[in-house]
Amino acid sequence: MTGVSGGSLGRDAGGATVQPARRSVQATSYASFMLIGWVSLLLPSLIRVVKGDFGQTDAGFGFLFLVSAVLYAAGGLGTGVLHDRFGRRAILATAAALIAAGLVIEGLAPTWPILLVGVGIAGAGSGAIDGGVNGLFMDLYPEGGGGQLSGLHLFYGIGAMVAPPIVGWLVISGADWRYVVAGTGIVALGYVLPLRAAGSAADTRHRLPPSGGARDPLDHRLPLAALAVAIGCYVASELAVSSWMVGYLSDETLGLAAIALGAFWAGLAAGRLAAVRYADRFDPVTLASTGAAVCGAALAVMVVTHGGALTIALVAIAGFASGPVYPLIMAIGGRLYPGRAARVSGLLTAAGVVGSIVYPPLMGFVSPYVGLGAGMAGAAVLAAASAVAIRVARRLAAGASAAAEDDRRGRPRH
Repeated sequence: MTGVSGGSLGRDAGGATVQPARRSVQATSYASFMLIGWVSLLLPSLIRVVKGDFGQTDAGFGFLFLVSAVLYAAGGLGTGVLHDRFGRRAILATAAALIAAGLVIEGLAPTWPILLVGVGIAGAGSGAIDGGVNGLFMDLYPEGGGGQLSGLHLFYGIGAMVAPPIVGWLVISGADWRYVVAGTGIVALGYVLPLRAAGSAADTRHRLPPSGGARDPLDHRLPLAALAVAIGCYVASELAVSSWMVGYLSDETLGLAAIALGAFWAGLAAGRLAAVRYADRFDPVTLASTGAAVCGAALAVMVVTHGGALTIALVAIAGFASGPVYPLIMAIGGRLYPGRAARVSGLLTAAGVVGSIVYPPLMGFVSPYVGLGAGMAGAAVLAAASAVAIRVARRLAAGASAAAEDDRRGRPRH
């Protein structure tokens, strides 16, 4: 598949590398992903105390996850839709402000509906940062095989990894959960200006060259649709584990359940750290599909052998295997659709969140009838489905490339 290649964010008009600007954008991007990783695990880590405070059930928290996911998807999709009109500077700065406002509302919420409002606002901000910064990195490294995007998502994993044990320790030590949530919102305010500056660098240094009448690469939609299915299934599986692991291990102590959740994200972070070094040496489709398949297998074994230290080991393996999957799918999309990073990243971010909209809330709704174990088994199936969809995307892309070459040369199709 061919298209217009995007320029590098770190190059000036003459082609010289602007390393200080690139380093500044990288540092801000890493910090912003650590923030949204932390935010994503705040309420799941506090699920027991928040449920008690508001008198909610698993179904109630399922609806909370649904609200968060819907607004997260809207934020991610909005980065692609609004990019050409407002630019990344305004989008990213607004996203940080939304996270701050949403978390403060959550911390001050006197009732459950007000808490849901805060959750939705913070979710929209997180989704906008996810889609916007992914697109920024796809422009920054247009020829990358996933190593740089894995490095970016490593910081999401770090934020998510450290949230459960730190938040759990704070609450056990006597801190009010409301102070923890609102305090994170105050910290998020400090991201507004750095993200504005990073977005400004992207707006001024990256310009898409005119296509000269070439067909828009997004005209070939089937490979993108397959990638959307792949990322949706992957995110559904990942967030099913992330959102419900503590509830799934309800027969264990809170400390062990928190360790298991932290182990998943520790494994995921380790997988992304390994991908930073090695991912560009391998075919991204093979690496991503293999990782998703291994994740599914580990989760399936975990469900069958439920309990104790073995569960911690298996979720760590699942996390390690799945670590590079999301950023690799983004990188595959960037390669298939060069020069359309903002649109592709926004669409894939939104597609990923569709999985989180449907499956983790569904687990809460059906858990009174079938239990969370069945939901974890479903997460294993979804990971395997992601592996298949990634492979399908490559086959569709190869077919589209062959058809385009035949059209260019005037060959008949068979």
